[in-house]
Amino acid sequence: MHYQQRTLARSFRCEGTGVHSGKKVRLKIKPAPVNHGIKFVRTDLPSQPSINAHFNNVVDTSLATVIGDNGVIVSTIEHLMACFYGLAIDNAIVEVDAYEIPIMDGSAQPFAALIKSAGVQNQDGPKFFIVLKEPITFSDNGASVCAYPASQFKITCKINYNHPLISNQTFSFEFSENAFEEEICRARTFGFLAEIELLKKYGLAKGGSLDNAIVIDKDNIINKQGLRYPDEFVRHKILDCLGDFSLLGMPIICHVIATKSGHMFNHAFLKKLFSQKQSWETRSFEECYPHCEIASIS
Repeated sequence: MHYQQRTLARSFRCEGTGVHSGKKVRLKIKPAPVNHGIKFVRTDLPSQPSINAHFNNVVDTSLATVIGDNGVIVSTIEHLMACFYGLAIDNAIVEVDAYEIPIMDGSAQPFAALIKSAGVQNQDGPKFFIVLKEPITFSDNGASVCAYPASQFKITCKINYNHPLISNQTFSFEFSENAFEEEICRARTFGFLAEIELLKKYGLAKGGSLDNAIVIDKDNIINKQGLRYPDEFVRHKILDCLGDFSLLGMPIICHVIATKSGHMFNHAFLKKLFSQKQSWETRSFEECYPHCEIASIS
């Protein structure tokens, strides 16, 4: 747990393919000052407009998490945002020369490796947390996101697919950087072959391939290398949840239980959370953990 805000020690560049656009995309991720937050900058557009990575700026959640402002969008931000959250990066500038973040290998691991290589810098500013004081629940048609007061951030995710290779899966993730890197960040996005073929007919998933997604047929996984975890599917849902919850703008301390949820449902929950201001408060690290020795926290 970190008590100071953090940013990158230096800038880095990478490139890849947009999973839906199929276009080559170049990123440059740069350090940013205290209280800057995460901002995306469209360098391919006149005046290079920027968009704050905040749930209030979410404009679409149908196939990915998309943020926008004044007609400018940046799509498929969830894996990179999950990486910022997982590695406790509070402030960064993401310059992108297209409207979609590259899918990389379908997980957050390539971003995590690049951030670790660039290094992380502690900043002279306290980190603040959203602390839940009472339960908040949001449910509809068998899906739900519920959050309960807790002493640390934890996500329990439950999925249920009518497919023999997935079926019912549950995984609980107690947040720490090490746990993020070991248990969550390598989990890839997944899809069913029939659905992917349909998306491509409608001009979507142009950049999707076996190099950046788990593809499932009627009774087998098409990827020759198989799965990275036996329950990679539910772990990826936790990765997506981390990316969506990062749009709160600061870490949250609670136990989230997400059942059959996705980007749309996660976003609806965040809106409900912010509407129930009596149910939470913001605290500094010292207020959250008054008995911790700050010097011993890394």
